[in-house]
Amino acid sequence: MKKLSKLLLALSFVLSITTSAFAVTVVSWGGAYTESQKLGYGDPTAAKLGIPVNWVDYTGGLSEIKAQKEAGKITWDIIDVYAKDTIVGCDEGIFHEFDFDKDFAPAPDGTPASQDFFTSMPSKCAVGNILYSWNYAYNDATIGAKKPNSLKDFFDTKNFPGKRAIYKGAMSNLEIAITADGVNPGKGSDLTYRKLDADGGIDRAMNKLKALCTDPNGGCVFWNAGAQPPELLANGEVVMATGWNGRFFNAQMEGTPLVQVWDGQILDYEYFALVKDGPGYADGSAMKVLREMTSSEGLAGSAKYIAYAPWRKSSIAVMEAGEPWFKDGKTSMVPHMPTAPANTKRYILMNPDFWADNQDEIGEKWEAMKAGL
Repeated sequence: MKKLSKLLLALSFVLSITTSAFAVTVVSWGGAYTESQKLGYGDPTAAKLGIPVNWVDYTGGLSEIKAQKEAGKITWDIIDVYAKDTIVGCDEGIFHEFDFDKDFAPAPDGTPASQDFFTSMPSKCAVGNILYSWNYAYNDATIGAKKPNSLKDFFDTKNFPGKRAIYKGAMSNLEIAITADGVNPGKGSDLTYRKLDADGGIDRAMNKLKALCTDPNGGCVFWNAGAQPPELLANGEVVMATGWNGRFFNAQMEGTPLVQVWDGQILDYEYFALVKDGPGYADGSAMKVLREMTSSEGLAGSAKYIAYAPWRKSSIAVMEAGEPWFKDGKTSMVPHMPTAPANTKRYILMNPDFWADNQDEIGEKWEAMKAGL
């Protein structure tokens, strides 16, 4: 009887541990992006920590988590968010404020997390996840013997005649235009936006684009979906196209001979935020999961499945040591990373504040310019 009692007691203890291991819920954008997160660091984190990690899709913004908070029924723990949402969520007490060097793992060589981040965070409630690039590409099979290698070449219709595909909105277009017009952003300085903010800066950039679009040797095709630029290049409708590096990479893996030009690329970003009073907040399980997923090794894991760059600088070294890194076991991924040293000789850091402050005024000018083409 004593042996049976001990056995039942041990069994109840095991069951209590199992049932107390509530899943941590991570909310993201779905599709190939969330799949890369789940496979790259979500599943490995769950296996290492013994904490289940569930993934939920959403469409962005803070309305859903605000509704959960108001109802007193918070079900989310970690959310993949834009910079502006981390600022608002921090101000409104929705998200946890981080002590970056305490809450997040150092680099493998001991460098504190805050010094290992690619760039600073927009708020104390944000920790960087990935960086992706607005750059341009060309079709190597149709471009000819001379190859473009700079942002200036994108606007050079004499040496590279043909139409260009550009994004339908002003964002990204103004940055590349003013850079090609002689503004040198260096390694992510704010010079591009200071020049755009100066008197006549926006008109200067728009005139550069208008000249390209009305040039008899050039012309513009406007795209609005990420799949379009690679398709336009593949079918020869355009000679060069701006787009997102991940989409160009996918086309390359499918056999389209695209070459990406990284000069003057615009780096954009995504962040994680930790929800206060979520299911895994009080016991620290959500923070443990977030710490592991955003480690150097964790973030590097996502690049096995998608061509977005990890936020941790040390993740590049992790990838280099494990090349070929891509899931196919054949493709080296560091050359495809927006943050690789070879790709960051000149780049622009997307400034969300500039667009938040100026998007209405710029939008009116932009649409008027397009209508006059």
